[in-house]
Amino acid sequence: MSSRPAGNARTIVITGGNAGLGYGCAAALVSSTDGPWHVVVASRNADRTREAAGRLADTAGAGHTAEAMSLDLASLTSVRAFAAELADRVAAGTVPPLQALVCNAGVQAGTKQTRTADGFESTFGVNHLGHFLLVNELLPALRAPARVVVVASGVHDPAQKAGVPVPAWNTAPALAHGELGPDAASDNAFVAGQRRYSTSKLANIYFTYALSRRLPHGVTANAYDPGLVLGTGLQRSAPAPLRFAAKHVLPRAKPLVRRFLTDKVYTAEESGAALAWLATAPELADTTGAYFHQRQAIRSSDDSYDVARADQLWEDSLPLTARPN
Repeated sequence: MSSRPAGNARTIVITGGNAGLGYGCAAALVSSTDGPWHVVVASRNADRTREAAGRLADTAGAGHTAEAMSLDLASLTSVRAFAAELADRVAAGTVPPLQALVCNAGVQAGTKQTRTADGFESTFGVNHLGHFLLVNELLPALRAPARVVVVASGVHDPAQKAGVPVPAWNTAPALAHGELGPDAASDNAFVAGQRRYSTSKLANIYFTYALSRRLPHGVTANAYDPGLVLGTGLQRSAPAPLRFAAKHVLPRAKPLVRRFLTDKVYTAEESGAALAWLATAPELADTTGAYFHQRQAIRSSDDSYDVARADQLWEDSLPLTARPN
């Protein structure tokens, strides 16, 4: 951990905070005039997470601090252990009060279907179920006024024409075991992997809206579309040509991407700063159940406002993430 947090500091947890959008968010926080914030960088790679927290601590402004904690969203055991340790430290006063949780980490499958430690399809297991459990485990430790921000994506919305196959919704148990809805019946392996991602992003929005209806007074939940963020590790499971393009070509071709593909293209620093604003801005204290692109509240997809479907996802996710007997 960095130097001791200030007495009036507040804790914010950022999953996947060691790189990309999450690191951009953390960097914006530790350099802000708001605060002071104690940033918990929560990621699965312990060495990279410690290195990222060290860089944040070295550049932090007055009063801000950062530390690394291990969290593997592909393991419900790891999620429970992380939440229990953090809650215990908050209760003991060795970590400042927990006032914000940014659910940022995510995976996007390639052509091979992979599984989490609990046997779930990885995209749905990490992007939805891991965060669903994390939020529910940490809710008792959140001290109002507090916020939960869930990073979603415009790919959930067919109207956005984002270049990714649109969601193919199914029940949560089916999605957890890799079974997309009927619209994916003719997908090849690559298309199915991309569609699992867009479907998981729709799940993120259902979860956010359902959560906002269940939170106590003073705790809010909002979803965030960061746009196309260049230079992240999201394509690490994609075929080699796509990995190369995502890592080496697109970050150097921002003007061309904006002109020919989408104008919603940003650096990790740009989208990270907007994400930090959504998690901390005083003017958003009473805003809940909303969907933001950058710093503007916008409408999510028509399907995303299906309350019955969102509530069913919530109810079905409870037994999927329940502690084994």
